[in-house]
Amino acid sequence: MVGLKPPEVPPTAAVKFVSAGTAACIADLCTFPLDTAKVRLQIQGEVRIPRSSGAVEYRGVLGTLSTMVRTEGPRSLYSGLAAGLQRQMSFASIRIGLYDSVKQLYTPKGAESTGLAARLLAGCTTGAVAVTCAQPTDVVKVRFQANGALADGARRYSGTVDAYRTIAREEGVRGLWRGTLPNIARNAIINCGELVTYDLIKDTLLRAQLMTDNVPCHFVAAFGAGFCATVVASPVDVVKTRYMNAGPGQYRNALSCLLALLMQDGLTGFYKGFVPSFLRLGSWNVVMFVSYEQLQRAVALAQP
Repeated sequence: MVGLKPPEVPPTAAVKFVSAGTAACIADLCTFPLDTAKVRLQIQGEVRIPRSSGAVEYRGVLGTLSTMVRTEGPRSLYSGLAAGLQRQMSFASIRIGLYDSVKQLYTPKGAESTGLAARLLAGCTTGAVAVTCAQPTDVVKVRFQANGALADGARRYSGTVDAYRTIAREEGVRGLWRGTLPNIARNAIINCGELVTYDLIKDTLLRAQLMTDNVPCHFVAAFGAGFCATVVASPVDVVKTRYMNAGPGQYRNALSCLLALLMQDGLTGFYKGFVPSFLRLGSWNVVMFVSYEQLQRAVALAQP
């Protein structure tokens, strides 16, 4: 299967914007359990969580998923999905859908091709803007995914709307933007490791005529992008997850969270949950980019 053919007329920014958000939601629906497993592994071992003999321990990706299903039920794998989809519609639409448009702004007029610097700047720009707009949905998603690890009486939120209200009431509106700076750093890195890598791999494959512009080409480029993004972003991702999940006053700032993690777990702590991170980002990128390319082409074919 090679999918739909590339349209003769490039898709508009609006088509890319909507297609990116929709494709990201499709990818989230397929990979959300892996994201939840990643969050559970990343927060495991935090000092604030009482470590008793009866505490639930998560071991590996499959072990984490099976433990969650056994102790909390299958629905726990999709805890926070509503906030996750809200996040993707506002977040991915900006960072992915507007990437090409911003890349053109950084490309000098008359240039035959876009240079690496322009691609990196575009990735950093759309990533930062997307985080600024969508941060509250990310905070609620992380809190929900971590919520199931607590005992029933200690769970903080009963639903997505309740989470938004409770965080705003107890921590102020600033609480909904907790971890914005580390998240901006994370997504600037991920955008460069993900979008720029995908862009470069796809462009190289097409220029060298190793593959044509179809689904197999998109699959290879997306897989490489997912691996690169996981390697470079995992340390920032762990700090972001712990800081977002922290209660008021647990950490003074993102730097104190980073230092606490370093002192407690050493350098290996920065790669906690690496396997589920890679499985999630790798599979997420494949589903998202393949869907994104096909959605753009489907919209183009549907237009008169």
